[in-house]
Amino acid sequence: MSRIENPDGDAERRADRAVTPVVSKSLEIGLVLLFVAGLSTALYGGAVPDYRDTAGDRVAERTVAGAATDVERAVPPPAASVRVRQRIPLPATIRGADYRVVARGGALALEHPNDAVGANARLALPDRVDGVTGTWRSGATTVVVVTGGGGNVTAELVNR
Repeated sequence: MSRIENPDGDAERRADRAVTPVVSKSLEIGLVLLFVAGLSTALYGGAVPDYRDTAGDRVAERTVAGAATDVERAVPPPAASVRVRQRIPLPATIRGADYRVVARGGALALEHPNDAVGANARLALPDRVDGVTGTWRSGATTVVVVTGGGGNVTAELVNR
């Protein structure tokens, strides 16, 4: 081993003394990488997907509530003959996936491939409305068509 002289001239030191800072920095980098990997695993394994499910469910609830209100507004006052086509704006995707809005038993139901995302809204329609039928697919132009006359009208959810 080579020896070098201390600048003070007191004693000689080993030339390999620079290994200690390199090992120290390597250990620090390893600990930081381990911390980041653990934190990423914890977030993407639990917290982030749960948050996305909750946010998607809230968007689904607002979407169905807004669509139900728009369908209710599309029904005009009583007249001899009725034909109304009203466009209903819906988000293209919810939680990154396509979905459907289905008319079922006087209500609108949002069906999503993720079981944590979904919503229902009961429709408050006048007695002269015989029923609401049809399905909207996300990503398409969605329209409600109200037809009929006299005392009976029907509403249908259609895509254009």
